[in-house]
Amino acid sequence: MSEETKVPEDEYEKVCFICRRPESRAGKLIHMPGNMDICSDCMQKAFNSLQSGSLSNYQEILKNYPGMGADLLNLNELGLNSPEVPKRQKLKKKKSQEESAPPVFDRKQIPAPHQMKGQLDEYVVGQEQAKKAVSVAVYNHYKRISADPSDGIEIEKSNMLLIGPTGSGKTYLVKTLARLLNVPLAIADATSLTEAGYIGDDIESVITKLLAAADNDVERAEHGIVYIDEIDKIAKKKNTTTRDVSGESVQQELLKMLEGADVEVPVGSNSKNAMVPMTTVNTSHILFICGGAFPDLEEIVKRRLNEKAGIGFAASVKDTFDKDKNILSKTTTEDLRQFGMIPEFLGRLPVLVALEPLTKEFMLRILKEPRNAIVRQYQKLLAMDEVQLVFEEEALEVIAERAMEKETGARALRSIIEEFMMDIMYEIPKDDNIGTVTITKEYLEHTGGPRITMRMR
Repeated sequence: MSEETKVPEDEYEKVCFICRRPESRAGKLIHMPGNMDICSDCMQKAFNSLQSGSLSNYQEILKNYPGMGADLLNLNELGLNSPEVPKRQKLKKKKSQEESAPPVFDRKQIPAPHQMKGQLDEYVVGQEQAKKAVSVAVYNHYKRISADPSDGIEIEKSNMLLIGPTGSGKTYLVKTLARLLNVPLAIADATSLTEAGYIGDDIESVITKLLAAADNDVERAEHGIVYIDEIDKIAKKKNTTTRDVSGESVQQELLKMLEGADVEVPVGSNSKNAMVPMTTVNTSHILFICGGAFPDLEEIVKRRLNEKAGIGFAASVKDTFDKDKNILSKTTTEDLRQFGMIPEFLGRLPVLVALEPLTKEFMLRILKEPRNAIVRQYQKLLAMDEVQLVFEEEALEVIAERAMEKETGARALRSIIEEFMMDIMYEIPKDDNIGTVTITKEYLEHTGGPRITMRMR
């Protein structure tokens, strides 16, 4: 780390060497020999234990081992205070209100919904309704943070639930949004969460990741975004005789966090223990976005819609919705309850957004249109070798068709391109005279090779 980017030492709080509480919670710390800081509570406990009859034993030990004195815990010799030790377990101080430093969050920096969607359009293809809904929800959320509560009107949180098939862009949409807004983002996987006391991650680990993304700055973390992926995996288990520690129990433990609560989390570690400092993060201003593929949810939606089918000219036909590929857009809260999500959990995710399944046309656009499209990434890689990479339109259509067959969404595009680009990326650096490589349909169908053009001398 360069000298310019180093964080001043006085921006970090002192932590009690024994109980690991920061100075803001333990009070003024007492500086001891060996560069230790101890809080008054721990110091008093030490005095009490000495006065309770163990003082003579301690003096006897010092007689037998004269080297055991104040130098016993000389941390400088142990190297624990060297500049090379990472500061990930140190806690940044909260700035006082009197300081003239700029606020951590400024609503004026958040673009309007139409501007936000315009920025998302450069990276995310299609999903117009989803981008519009997410832009409005995020804009309202950050307006809520800066709202004046003195008039008695308290704006509710606009947490979101994203529903869509795998590879439709749920995680990518949230990642792009957080990057554009320049706010801390934590992505957690609901499959690893379990009820407190069982093997797996506790609910607080979600906030621990957000705090780490904010460089242990509590104020900045309290204005960040948390995305919990695979949320459908914590649905209530049906017909089970064992305790549901990773399903309904996790939903219930998430309730307070989604609504807003003080969560005590370790700093710089995923587990709570005596050697890790703790801090409190308030989740009232953290935007929670949950996402999941919800397999078989389409059948629940179709079953509900088909109940209205009947006989007569005005009645709907039972197979009307069987060919509807965007059936998830008709999802209601009742459908999600049938899937296994509890009502209290759904009530804290008021914004329900359904993403469209990807078609061949979508796949073609994903290959070419986004600013960081996959095709442009490989063109940049070969441009570093001063070689131009060109894809024929027919070749792109073949790639899109193969991706549709894999049924894994946009993730299939990279795996397909990686497969046929491996030989090209291997062979091109061998010859400095190659100027252009054109990927043809014949090359992808194994009936020919790529078209190579040499540089003009």
